[in-house]
Amino acid sequence: MNQQSKHAPVITIDGPAGSGKGTISQRVADQLGWHILDSGALYRLVGHAAQLKKIHLDDETALAAVANNLDVIFKTNSEGAVKILLESSDVTLDIRTEEVGSAASQVAAKSSVRDALLDRQRRFRSQPGLVADGRDMGTIVFPDAPVKIFLTASAEIRAQRRLNQLKQQGISATLRGLINDIEKRDARDTNRKDAPLIPATDAMIINTDEMGIEDVVKSVLTVVKRVLPNAL
Repeated sequence: MNQQSKHAPVITIDGPAGSGKGTISQRVADQLGWHILDSGALYRLVGHAAQLKKIHLDDETALAAVANNLDVIFKTNSEGAVKILLESSDVTLDIRTEEVGSAASQVAAKSSVRDALLDRQRRFRSQPGLVADGRDMGTIVFPDAPVKIFLTASAEIRAQRRLNQLKQQGISATLRGLINDIEKRDARDTNRKDAPLIPATDAMIINTDEMGIEDVVKSVLTVVKRVLPNAL
């Protein structure tokens, strides 16, 4: 990373599964014309690669090796859509399943996996700026970020949002099952030893239970305009 990239501004948007951070991060990045880091995709890729290689999710040494040697390419087309290639295979949709999401939460609890992905995530930082979406972006990966957002929502609301997404994709699921999955992931993410899911001390916390996407984006951009007036 060159000196200019090291000083590129960063907006971190953290939060639990289903809080809307991915959608909000993309909208904010689009508005600003900045780069975006979907850190959750990296953990999903490790989880998915482990499943393909028949590696047990408790085998930390093997998982760290997967993370260290992750052969992944993020390709953006002319319309801004991102295609994710793992070992040359398109896994863009494969890594968005509930099964892979659960695997990602499990591998993310492994210290050596987090260490392996830390530098890779920081290399996404470049001019004119970066919007980083994840669970520890503001606390661990980019602690010097001038704008830190932490999105929250109840498990029930997050599960309903996910259910709606799955229905649109023609995937069957139950609300109760999704709530259970989200609560388990929340417990793993908040109770893990390294980089637990908590707001940075200087983060703005936004509860999205009663807010639409555009309202949340507006709230985030209001903070950006105040802290980074030249970004807009």
